[in-house]
Amino acid sequence: MKTPPYVLLMLATLLWGGNFVIGRAVSGDIPPLTLAFLRWCVAFIVFFPIAYRSLKHEWHMIKANWPIVIILSLTGVAAFNTLVYIGLHYTTSINASLMNSSTSIMIYILSFIFLREKLSKYQLLGTALSLSGVTFIISGGSIASLVDFTFNKGDLIVLIAVFCWSIYSLLIKHYAKRLPGQSTFLVTIFTGAIMLLPFYIYETATLTNLVHWQWSSIVAILYVGIFASVVAFLSWNSGVVQLGANKASIYLNFIPVFASIFAVLFLDEKLHAFQIVGGLAVVAGVIVSGRKVG
Repeated sequence: MKTPPYVLLMLATLLWGGNFVIGRAVSGDIPPLTLAFLRWCVAFIVFFPIAYRSLKHEWHMIKANWPIVIILSLTGVAAFNTLVYIGLHYTTSINASLMNSSTSIMIYILSFIFLREKLSKYQLLGTALSLSGVTFIISGGSIASLVDFTFNKGDLIVLIAVFCWSIYSLLIKHYAKRLPGQSTFLVTIFTGAIMLLPFYIYETATLTNLVHWQWSSIVAILYVGIFASVVAFLSWNSGVVQLGANKASIYLNFIPVFASIFAVLFLDEKLHAFQIVGGLAVVAGVIVSGRKVG
């Protein structure tokens, strides 16, 4: 019996929502570069037996598009999660997950700039709505912050991470017919981990208290390496195949919902009015921008 697509998509967003909370929860126990590196090492070990056979048959496709694969590894694997984990040292998991909701809007902007794709009136309106929501969140709902440009640096770092993920998503969409899914993901995991290795070594050499090894740290690494990476990826891809990319993308708005619930329940984070208002603006912008003209 085939699992319904909405179950797969909800599972993926639930696991990704948990990734923001886990990253925040262990920010004092595991340095960000170390967490990112260990995450992708675990993901590679788990995913290698699943995708190896496909890779043997599809290697020629990977090799033919290796510059794109390198960029995918840099933006989607090495940069995105590392920047998120760094940002979570300075901001809340709720803020970070809300910022992540602006991904589709950023993809529209990048498509307009680099692919010369025209923006519809709904996309323009949605972009304005979402960007205003993001600005409201990073300013903490304070006009004074907007005037003085005193933003939380963690929010800004996460925003850069979202920019990297948007580039990754745009390339994945653009090269979908030329790059096989599972094989490409396996290679980008390996390449991204290699990119992170020197930063991991540097962090290990310069920090005196590197990792506080305890059960919570081990569980966190296994969670982000297995569930937030491999299980979420396979669930999302399967759901997208069944439902279609456009209909599936709306499920990404559940990430901040799950992250906020987990953060309030397990991290004692407070959900503030400016986060609700800003988050609703971001989600509304995504919904409006997805409307078809006519």
